[in-house]
Amino acid sequence: MADQPQEAAAPVQMPVDESHIVAHYANFCRVTGTPEELIVDFGLNKQVTGNSPDPVQLTERIIVNFYTAKRLAGALMMAVQRHEQAFGQLELDISRRVQHQQATAAAQQPKS
Repeated sequence: MADQPQEAAAPVQMPVDESHIVAHYANFCRVTGTPEELIVDFGLNKQVTGNSPDPVQLTERIIVNFYTAKRLAGALMMAVQRHEQAFGQLELDISRRVQHQQATAAAQQPKS
């Protein structure tokens, strides 16, 4: 039996209580940390351009150890990959994204 490869253990499903969950929208994220943990702040950036004097309003802070951070990073990467497989590549460069949207809109215009 020692010569047979071991099968990967199935992930354990942890029971969760969602009765006290609060949802917030965030379009801004800042990551800082210490040698022992990561601090992730979430907030709402109301600015269209980066030169507005209004500060980003932070609403949530999550502090995790690096083991949890690594598991979270993997889970997020898998979720983004699935989204891109279903809906296409996510462009992070805003100027390229705007150019693509303009080109798509122009292509959809009826020809006269």
